[in-house]
Amino acid sequence: MAASRLIILGVAVAAAGGAGYVAKNMTAPPPAQIVEAGPSQPSIALADVLVVSGDVPMGASVGDQLSWEQWPADGINEGFITRDNEPNAMEELRTAIARVPIYSGEPLRKSKLVGNGKSFMSSILPAGHRAVATQIAADTSAGGFILPNDFVDVIMTRRADANSGTGYVTETILKNIKVLAIDQTIQEDEDGKKVKVGDTATLELTPQQAEIITVAQQMADRLTLALRSVADAQEIPDSEADYLVSGNGKRGTVRLIKSGEVSEVGARK
Repeated sequence: MAASRLIILGVAVAAAGGAGYVAKNMTAPPPAQIVEAGPSQPSIALADVLVVSGDVPMGASVGDQLSWEQWPADGINEGFITRDNEPNAMEELRTAIARVPIYSGEPLRKSKLVGNGKSFMSSILPAGHRAVATQIAADTSAGGFILPNDFVDVIMTRRADANSGTGYVTETILKNIKVLAIDQTIQEDEDGKKVKVGDTATLELTPQQAEIITVAQQMADRLTLALRSVADAQEIPDSEADYLVSGNGKRGTVRLIKSGEVSEVGARK
C-alpha cells in the first residue's frame, strides 16, 4: 500500500476517535450535587408518658419508681398520664398507693391508685360488697396455704344436739368467696412460694352473705375455710345458707340463737 494512503487512513481514524470522544462528553449527565442533610426527624409523633420503672405491690407506695418515657402518640390510651396534660404528675403521685399490683414498664393509670382521702380496703372493695373478718387457724384454713386473692368455701360445723353434745352437722354456708386479706397482709408473698398462717381472714361478701356469716359465727362450733381452684373463680354459687337470715321470705320476724339452735319469733313493733 502506498505511503500516502496509509497517512490518509491514519488521519481518518484519529479524526473518528476524536469525534466520538467529543460526542460522549456532550451527552454525559452533569455530576450530582451533594446536599448536606440536617438532623434526622422521627418518622412518627412521640409524647412523654408516665411509666412505672419498678414493680409496685398492691398496697405499696409508688415512691420514686416513676419516669417519663416516649410513646407513639397514636398508641396512647386515654387513661395514660402524659407530660403535656399533667407536667407535675411525677411529683404529685409519689405518695400514691397501688390498689392493684403494678409492674415495671407499665404506664401508670389513676384507676390503679387509691383515691385521696380513702382507706385502702374501702378502695379495693367492689361496689355493693362488704369486708368481713372471721377467725381462722392453720387447721381451719387449708393448713395455712390460703393467701389473699384466693377463693374459698366457708363450712360451718355445729353439734346436732346442743344439749347432749353428741353428733355434728356440717354444712357449706358460703361458696366461692374471695379472700381480701390474711391478718394485715393484702397480697401473697413473693412468687407465691411462702404460706401465711394468720389468725383472721377478711372476706369479700355481699350484704346478705355478711349477715349469714355473722349468724354462723354465733351458732357454729367451728368455721372452716376450704380452698378452691383458681379455675372456679368465675363460678356463680347455686346455693347458700340463706335460711339463717331470710326467715323463708317472711317479714316481721327475728331469728334467735340459743345453745346453738335457731328459732324464729315475731318482731315487736
